[in-house]
Amino acid sequence: MIKLRLDKVTFSYPSLPIFKQASCEIQEKCFGVIGANGSGKSTLLKLILGELKPDEGFILREKTSTIAYMAQDVDLAPDSTPLNVVREGAVRVLSLEKELAVLEEKFSDPAYYSNEKRLTHLLSQQEHLLATYNSLGGPGLEGRIRSLLASIGFEQHEMQLQVQHLSGGQKKLLGLARIIISRPDILLLDEPDNHLDLQGKALLQTLIEDFQGSVVIVSHDRYFLDMVVDEILEVEAGKITQFKGNYSEYMFEKRVLLQRQADRFQAQQKEITRLEQAAKRLLMWGKIYDNAKFSLRGKNILNRIERMDKIEKPLLDQDKIEIQLGGWRGSEKVLEITNLMKQFPRVDGKGEDAVLTDIHLLLRYGDRVGMIGPNGSGKSVLVRMILGQLEPDSGMIYLGPSIKTGYYAQEFETLNPKLTLLETICKAGNFSENRGVAFLKKFLFTYEQRDTPVGSLSGGEQARLQIALITLSGANFLILDEPTNHLDIPSCEVLEDALLDFDGTILAISHDRYFLDRIVNRVVVMRGFGTTEYLGNYSDYENQIRG
Repeated sequence: MIKLRLDKVTFSYPSLPIFKQASCEIQEKCFGVIGANGSGKSTLLKLILGELKPDEGFILREKTSTIAYMAQDVDLAPDSTPLNVVREGAVRVLSLEKELAVLEEKFSDPAYYSNEKRLTHLLSQQEHLLATYNSLGGPGLEGRIRSLLASIGFEQHEMQLQVQHLSGGQKKLLGLARIIISRPDILLLDEPDNHLDLQGKALLQTLIEDFQGSVVIVSHDRYFLDMVVDEILEVEAGKITQFKGNYSEYMFEKRVLLQRQADRFQAQQKEITRLEQAAKRLLMWGKIYDNAKFSLRGKNILNRIERMDKIEKPLLDQDKIEIQLGGWRGSEKVLEITNLMKQFPRVDGKGEDAVLTDIHLLLRYGDRVGMIGPNGSGKSVLVRMILGQLEPDSGMIYLGPSIKTGYYAQEFETLNPKLTLLETICKAGNFSENRGVAFLKKFLFTYEQRDTPVGSLSGGEQARLQIALITLSGANFLILDEPTNHLDIPSCEVLEDALLDFDGTILAISHDRYFLDRIVNRVVVMRGFGTTEYLGNYSDYENQIRG
């Protein structure tokens, strides 16, 4: 059953067109929305929600259907509790409880119970409200709230904690639980998996799989899209193209379609060239020999070309960053960590807590290691010690003598926010202004952006700038802390291709399971009190722990 339909929708922001004659259909299943940054994914959700109105076209949905939306950043009252946050989400149930309470008071009013007509009408109202209340799960609301919280990892004692004491991942899942409890017909989610660790993503996946209704998800997590979605909505060049299947099925179908389009485009271009040459000859002969018949035939051919239904040139590799990492061999032993321990003072000042204990790790030339573990398990602390930014309390960190590190920081600490884009690149690459501008274009920065302060760039732009700097570093050992967090899918895939060609060693901290599947040949699980290693990529690791 079709829950919602976009019919030839056109929408533009001032001086920025987004959609032109775009159409799609939303049924009762899960849809993944993908596309480059700025292509209109979040705009699509706001059009469906009704926050934005189309310039042309229609958005049609069932009158009785309800829509819930979760933005990228979840806003929760810091002094509230998880129980209250989710309860407040049951807006329709709470509203019905108030209406039913008002009716209960009227039953004791002589003006109603002594008037048969009024009493009959009151009973009819109550029956209707109770039916709606029961259909929304009103009688079992408290039990559902606790069950929902338990399903997203909250222990019994955590349900009464203040929101300000929860982790970022817990807040994200709590925000989703708050809107799911209201049982909307259509659920719109904008990057719900951002900043979740692997356990959080697994819990999110369960929530979405158990949801009864239509789900529309904007996400860059290809592994997540493979696991939960039934169809893909691709937002590209002002259009929305609908593909059946998950992300991997979409990619296969997309490549086939692009190749067919490329073949048809090339064939048509050859035909157009042949016809243009024929028309040119006929027009030339008509002029030389003063022959109107030749001239007319030449003009007819040009008119035929003009009327031809032109096949668009496939986008293929347009608007993708260009990454060449190079690398070189260096020392055979790249990194060795033995018996490492690190403690930090407690917040209350009473003693210290061990963040890392008994950490061992060995990387040799050519290793591609993916490091995973819960948020707070010490992964970023370990990286800071490898880079020499923190001293271990005990243990040893050894870097090979001919090892040069390149570091991608999750929070962009390697960037100077006060420098401009051009200053940053020219300083790193010892470039002239012209060479610097040309280099920036490879990473999708425009000429007009050259004097933009780095601190005012978006997360995706800062991510591309950090990658650009790594390409200039000449490193043979890359330490990458969540490198795909702020990148769109096309940029992720270009980065992965470059890493696969990289002649060196890689240590990558990542929650991006698709990235880990493509890049790594060993997985290291960090738990703060030690490490456990598994040969193979992320899927191999999953298979091993499931036994």
